[in-house]
Amino acid sequence: MQPTDTSSPTYFHKVVDCQWACPAHTPVPEYIRLIAQGRYSDAYMVNWVSNVFPGILGRTCDRPCEPACRRGRVEDQNLDKPEPVAICRLKRVAADHKDDIRDRLPKAEARNGKRVACVGAGPASLTVARDLAPLGYHVTVFDAEPRAGGFMWSQIPRFRLPESVIAEETGYVLDMPHVQFVAERRIASMKALLAEDFDAVFVGCGAPRGRDLDIPGRKEAADSIRIGIDWLASVSFGHVKSVEPRVIVLGGGNTAMDCCRSARRLGGRDVKVIVRSPFDQMKASPWEKEDAMHEGIPIIDNHVPKAFLHEGGRLVGMRFEIVEAVFDAQGRRTLKPTGREATFDCDEVLIAVGQENAFPWIERDAGIEFDRWGLPVLNDKTLQSSRPEVFFGGDAAFGPKNIITAVAHGHEAAVSIDRYLQGEDVNRRPPPHTTLVSQKMGIHEWSYDNAVSTDARFKVPWAKAEAALASIKVEVELGFDAETAWRETQRCLNCDVQTSFTQKLCIECDACVDICPTDCITFTDNGDEAELRTRLKAPSTNLAQALYVSGPLKTGRVLVKDEDVCLHCGLCAERCPTGAWDMQKFFLEMAHAGPACRDAAPARRAVEATA
Repeated sequence: MQPTDTSSPTYFHKVVDCQWACPAHTPVPEYIRLIAQGRYSDAYMVNWVSNVFPGILGRTCDRPCEPACRRGRVEDQNLDKPEPVAICRLKRVAADHKDDIRDRLPKAEARNGKRVACVGAGPASLTVARDLAPLGYHVTVFDAEPRAGGFMWSQIPRFRLPESVIAEETGYVLDMPHVQFVAERRIASMKALLAEDFDAVFVGCGAPRGRDLDIPGRKEAADSIRIGIDWLASVSFGHVKSVEPRVIVLGGGNTAMDCCRSARRLGGRDVKVIVRSPFDQMKASPWEKEDAMHEGIPIIDNHVPKAFLHEGGRLVGMRFEIVEAVFDAQGRRTLKPTGREATFDCDEVLIAVGQENAFPWIERDAGIEFDRWGLPVLNDKTLQSSRPEVFFGGDAAFGPKNIITAVAHGHEAAVSIDRYLQGEDVNRRPPPHTTLVSQKMGIHEWSYDNAVSTDARFKVPWAKAEAALASIKVEVELGFDAETAWRETQRCLNCDVQTSFTQKLCIECDACVDICPTDCITFTDNGDEAELRTRLKAPSTNLAQALYVSGPLKTGRVLVKDEDVCLHCGLCAERCPTGAWDMQKFFLEMAHAGPACRDAAPARRAVEATA
């Protein structure tokens, strides 16, 4: 193998597994250390720069960072269930304990004469507004509803996300200079919108249409069958205040979990979720399933709906075909009938089997190309459509995802819109800015706490069941208090504090090998990666994580460190007699819209244009 190029911005970024997995690349260890110091407002602002909605996401994020967390790989494997750091819930701690941060929000430049329209007031559009307004763009955000937030407001139940949190964090954006929120205006025509002399349009209207089930009995029992996302919106706006005693929720995603838990609070005595896929292949996040079952809601898997049963126009039950999952050599799943059926009594059904995009308001001769699935044809990096001034993001771009992905789209779209309106090539994207700073305070002392906590993951306290299940508006999770939050921060392994190796200082004494608690360091002969992995001191099975390989040492051997299970504890650097190892904090700053994302100088662009 060739020596590792640690100057690449992606190398150490990928080692910070949580940040690498986050679509918005939030610097997780950085804000966790700030929480540990009681600097909650600073931690909040670190989050706000990246993910815009720390309080909302601290309650509702899909948490792609947590399955990636190194803690779950290196924790004592004797535990029943090694678990990652509670990254998401620590984000909420920063939001819950911060001071007033309004004076820390960016100040706006003077108006630059450019006007941008955002269709929909969801997380993607609000991120675009947040990024562009401080640069002097006038951003008008349109939404059909009276309040901003999109599906964060209309479809996430209040027992998970209180109104006050949504109002606060959307308010930080809508209260910015140059941002205008036009509520209760549904955009009915793209052509008409473009005729209003906007210089660019961002479409962030989500995936507003829930899929239906066209099976026998659907029309006859229609009065007792609801589309899940529409029903959740009706609950949110107070149009639905109760349910029938026996409720079946169809579907295996997070929307289905929100539906069943909401139905339980609105009077459903017998609420069950029935899904066609196996339990472990449901799209719902594991903790969403656990929360539903904790509230006494059974999840019945491998049942395919076949018919709604009705008597005299009244829904009385559902009939299902029982299947089993069969996988081919490529891992593709087929649901094979078992020849058995099951019937369940019910009075009401909520269908939550998926969502799809709907763009009836975009005329097909408006210059925007759509694919055969009805999605806009986009450059997946710039999010620009076939009509240059129109951009898409969030669920409206590539179908239903989650809030943090919508935020990431908003950042990327804002960069594209800024470059487009400045007359620059939207395909040119500056790389992230990275820094590496030694944490050495003495020969063997560091400016960060490198002690590894042995605590298991702490549980977030819940409201008492009798109170939580009695009202749709009582928040279930209470959040960490300051003391428990501090103890949870100590479980973080500081993966952004990187091991840096200077090969000319190494005397190959093997002191670092002897002291390494995870056996991730090996001195050996070089070779091809696949073969070299078989000769390391500890098994190296995670091929997604890189090997750190030095150049040839004095004996001709190389140093190899498996980044996968390194604790970043610094013991190698503390033990090294020559200082060949150092602990250096890595910080990555993603490119955001603004002068730093534009070409270096207008004069250079003029020269290039005439070349």
